[in-house]
Amino acid sequence: MTDLSLPIEKLKSVGPRNTPRLAKLGINTVRDLLWHFPARYEDYSRVVSISEIEPGQKVNIQGEVLKMSNRMIFPKRMSITNALVGDETGAVKVVWFNQPFIANSLKEGTLVSLAGKANLDKHGLYLSSPTYEKITTDEYSFTPPAGGLTHTGGLIPVYPETEGVTSKYLRFLIKPLLKDMEAPDPLPDEIIKKHNFLSLSEAINKIHYPADNREAETAKERLAFDDLLLFQLKALLERRKLNQLKSVRVKFDKDLIQDFISRLPFELTRDQKVAAWEILKDLEKTYPMNRLMEGDVGSGKTVVALIGAVQVAKNGNQSVFMAPTEVLANQHFRTISELLGNNFLNIGLLTGSEARFNSQKVEKINLKNKIARGEVDIIIGTHAVIQKDINFKNLAFVVLDEQHRFGVAQRAALVKPSSRAQAEGNKEIVPHLLSMTATPIPRTLSLTIYGDLDISIIKEKPKNRQKIITKTISPLQRKAAYKFIRNEVNSGRQVFVICPRIELADPTKEVRGKNGQSKMNVLWAEAKAVQEEYKKLSEEVFPDLKVAMLHGKMKPKEKTEIMNNFKDKKYGILVSTSVVEVGVDIQNATIMMVENSERFGLAQLHQFRGRVGRGEYQSYCLLFSSTPDKNINQRLKALVDCDDGFELAEKDMTIRGPGEFFGVKQSGLPDLAMASLANVELIKRARLEARLLLKDDSDLSNHRLLKEKLDSFQRLTHFE
Repeated sequence: MTDLSLPIEKLKSVGPRNTPRLAKLGINTVRDLLWHFPARYEDYSRVVSISEIEPGQKVNIQGEVLKMSNRMIFPKRMSITNALVGDETGAVKVVWFNQPFIANSLKEGTLVSLAGKANLDKHGLYLSSPTYEKITTDEYSFTPPAGGLTHTGGLIPVYPETEGVTSKYLRFLIKPLLKDMEAPDPLPDEIIKKHNFLSLSEAINKIHYPADNREAETAKERLAFDDLLLFQLKALLERRKLNQLKSVRVKFDKDLIQDFISRLPFELTRDQKVAAWEILKDLEKTYPMNRLMEGDVGSGKTVVALIGAVQVAKNGNQSVFMAPTEVLANQHFRTISELLGNNFLNIGLLTGSEARFNSQKVEKINLKNKIARGEVDIIIGTHAVIQKDINFKNLAFVVLDEQHRFGVAQRAALVKPSSRAQAEGNKEIVPHLLSMTATPIPRTLSLTIYGDLDISIIKEKPKNRQKIITKTISPLQRKAAYKFIRNEVNSGRQVFVICPRIELADPTKEVRGKNGQSKMNVLWAEAKAVQEEYKKLSEEVFPDLKVAMLHGKMKPKEKTEIMNNFKDKKYGILVSTSVVEVGVDIQNATIMMVENSERFGLAQLHQFRGRVGRGEYQSYCLLFSSTPDKNINQRLKALVDCDDGFELAEKDMTIRGPGEFFGVKQSGLPDLAMASLANVELIKRARLEARLLLKDDSDLSNHRLLKEKLDSFQRLTHFE
């Protein structure tokens, strides 16, 4: 029987040279190897006779080696291996490059199976560098036995690779191990029977070597269900754990909230009212709120969160708004100050570079003392608000803006008992938590990765918002675009210019691709860089206009100063990296110009677009791109045609896959699990079974294997 726990270096065909290479793919044990699933399959299930071969086709042929030779080409020092392979219907030439050892392996008279692409040149048909394997007389057939051949017959697995580890080598390692493999199955028999699933061992065998596409999909479904079940169990247990904690009960004061809303300088949308009501009802509970408020760009999330904070303040407790950047924290401080007006609440701003109490600049120690005494009702800040020397007297409500930008440790530092709760011995009393994001989350991700959260959705935008005109700009249209930008700035408007890089890349510098393979940095070298673009625009294109530059390597104080000056109209054009992606509110800005727009995802481009169109003037988003790639241009067209962030999020996930879409590529999940995040029907089935399992076995003590699997899953996966 195959020992799944056996270290990979113990396999005869691995050795010390290949062990570190396999480790790059996360393969350290035999189990890791067998759970390294194919990315796709090459279909060589039909063997054709040589007379049936047509140019351009991928073919699988079987025949006898009639001739074999090696020769060297100088001065290139390239070896070419030529063969002639024949069957009953004819013969075809075969050529391999720099693989002279093949001549020793495939002697004349050897029966061989070949799989590859047929090409045509002036000398006739030939197969170029096909995959090959020796076969016996019994295997010499137009319908090779299912699973009988490793590299050329049937659906052949193609795996994620890395330098020195090819799919052929992985097949060579995996195929022999499958024969005697019996994997302990964590899924209860009743679930397997109810859903007509394969056993785990069958699924592993058939995902590597399926008889047909249907069998491959059946195997994927079983394995994906396992991962989704773990997602749901994790989410349900997290929610149960949260509900066992205690929070301050914030009583709802209808008159107070109605009075505050009536004083706002605008009317709330229906979605804002619903979200505010959900937050206020959560605050009335004695266990912590754990809600995610997702809203399209410009939908007005901050005022909704503020309604909750006003209620908390009138209840005698404190609230914190935590933003990922100083620029955003400063903006929240200004916005909240304006919205509160004369509501007689004290607000504080605490960032790495400054501290404010209401409208006055103060020493940080002064503000920290006021927070500790409970004299600050609403505290707005960056990670500075979670420093060890910050003690809240009665913190009851935490708002995290763009919550996926904070790590687990940062979130945990905020959601801890206040000094009053600790003094009274109530260490289990923790604040309510509201997370906010302007990146709409596709439905399937909200059911899985965010399954432990309650979700409020704000789709509707304020009535005064104009539709932003979005256009793709070709290199030939650049001069006209610059003229249009000049006219806007001369009319008193302002412009954002976004570049994907801070500085030009060194094209000679080696970088690593997704598979760990070396590649040159040429493509990134072609990308527009902020520093170079700033120099070009300020000195050559718009020397008469005021141009500023902003990027992530600047000191926080410098970034804040530039943004404040831009907001005060001291600059007409701001050249920036993606630091302006979220939350920046410049109502006078009417043009968002994005260089190398093909390098950003749809959701991120939509965030950029949301930085304009916030005032009374018609606004524009200009997407500069020079790529001929049809898929990329189709993606940009989706942005031109659609201004609904939720619809774009679904499209973006379809294009890029769930893993890349919301930053779970580095989450510890295998690719199959990430792909399963898009399967709504399977997610629902997994959620139902998770609920039933925990209903009858609350700690999974009667399902030992499943509990062990869940514990491992919780250790390995992380979503931040």
